[in-house]
Amino acid sequence: MKNDRQNFVLFAVIAALILFGWPLIQNRFFPTANPPATKMVDGKQVALPPKPGADPTADSPAAVRDRRVVLAESPRVQIETPTLRGSINLRGARIDDLVLVGYKETVARNSDPIRLLSPAGAPQAYFAGFGWRAEGLTPPAADAVWTASSQKLAPGQPVMLTTTNATGQRFGIQLAVDDGYMFTVRQTVQNAGQRPVPVAAYGYVNRSGVSKDPDSWTIHTGPMSVANGAANYKPDFKDVDAGPQRFTTQGGWLGFTDKYWLTALIPDQAATFDGQFRAGANSAYQADFAVQPRVVAPGRSLTQTSRFFAGAKEVRLLDRYTDDQGVAKLDYAIDWGWFRIVEKPIFYYLDWIFRHVFNFGIAIILLTLTIRLLLFPIAQRQFASMAAMRAIQPKMKALQERYKDDKVRMQQEVMALYKQEKVNPLAGCLPTLIQIPIFYALYKVLMLTIEMRHQPFVGWIKDLSAPDPATIINLFGLIPFTPPHFLAIGVVPVLLGISMYFQFKLNPQAMDETQKQVFAFLPWVLMFVMAPFAVGLQVYWITTNCVSILQQRLLYARHPGLKEPVKK
Repeated sequence: MKNDRQNFVLFAVIAALILFGWPLIQNRFFPTANPPATKMVDGKQVALPPKPGADPTADSPAAVRDRRVVLAESPRVQIETPTLRGSINLRGARIDDLVLVGYKETVARNSDPIRLLSPAGAPQAYFAGFGWRAEGLTPPAADAVWTASSQKLAPGQPVMLTTTNATGQRFGIQLAVDDGYMFTVRQTVQNAGQRPVPVAAYGYVNRSGVSKDPDSWTIHTGPMSVANGAANYKPDFKDVDAGPQRFTTQGGWLGFTDKYWLTALIPDQAATFDGQFRAGANSAYQADFAVQPRVVAPGRSLTQTSRFFAGAKEVRLLDRYTDDQGVAKLDYAIDWGWFRIVEKPIFYYLDWIFRHVFNFGIAIILLTLTIRLLLFPIAQRQFASMAAMRAIQPKMKALQERYKDDKVRMQQEVMALYKQEKVNPLAGCLPTLIQIPIFYALYKVLMLTIEMRHQPFVGWIKDLSAPDPATIINLFGLIPFTPPHFLAIGVVPVLLGISMYFQFKLNPQAMDETQKQVFAFLPWVLMFVMAPFAVGLQVYWITTNCVSILQQRLLYARHPGLKEPVKK
């Protein structure tokens, strides 16, 4: 009895540590979900405004002005594609005005589209530009006004920007864009001067402040590159603050990645280039590259081609650019991690289901049913093993009592008993072990892929990648009180706790009283632990529990020995 009380107290302490300590480490190692897309106010669901960002820019803080004012200060070429809207700044030949028409800031119907790029001098400046090194060549000034061949850039309608210098060189930047998020940049120098000139093209991306999305152990945001055949998720912003981060490679790319958005400079994949990340004034960060110089004789010209990706990290699109257009590991901009081999097939299957049922919540349920169907033969063996283990419990207890003072002999006798009865004690663990990478893979899919962002399910669930907004403790928003993180229990987590309770009730009853008490409390502890996670993950677990309950009833009929009390 004393040991039972001690075990129960130990379990209570562990449960308290899980409830109160887990939130302190989860955001660093396992971020639970995206920020809520809605909240309950007076019993009604209201879309939350976009998350505010920092205002520091590449220019002086005093120069920060309204974006519309800044855009009107220079001549521009309009960008119009099925996925992008914006403009090119002819002063400095910058791509500095870009919104993603297919994605909104919030789930509200009148929400603005996601703004990715913004001009210098405006809040949250973020822009890209291309030019030439001033090493033996006099390139156009940073504020030079270029001449455009057309007033609109669209798929199949490239635009040529041109200007000249005082020494006889003519510079051209031809910009083309596809129906996705890829710009092709052809930089040409025509040497009409009297002497040879070295020509080395470069490109840069400049952004103000760090990413709004936190960088964690499982999800990288910030500077990223692919160099020498490897994807590099280092350095981070703090490393860049400490000093420039440089590398040289043939093929690859570099840029800045947020959870869902990416800007990437992609030099000619057959060329060797120098890349670097560096910090500037007023919390500005820059990624840039420069190719090796080549000498252009008088009367000759040189064209150097690169590409620039600016858009959403859509899985199929990144795979297309990687596989069909030869951009080295652009698909690694999505930080799949160690379980990539499991996560991508699960995503593609889930996305395939979604394209047929048009609801990701239903797709998750069908994915779960598929997984459980595939695991059914293993589950049958698990239950058979559990029945056999339960049948030999009296013999095991007798051996433990007989050899309690000789642990080595006891282990030998137990193993001999397993062999004699043809029982494998690890067989019951196999389905659980298989479920772990599947569960983690779905977690990563919900957290990483933009295809899951703002995907509704039913009723009040407007975003499967966010926690359940219908918190019970404040009566669904009727009480003007925001519960703390560990008490923000919604309806879906409660359903998860109930499903776990009934599943545990169907499990074979433990002989030890402490174990019975632990299993009685465990569903409700896990309910609190899972509450902050994405609703889609909870839907998966609830479906798994419900299928397990039906499966257990079926298998109990085949193995009635599991329901019988253990003989003493």
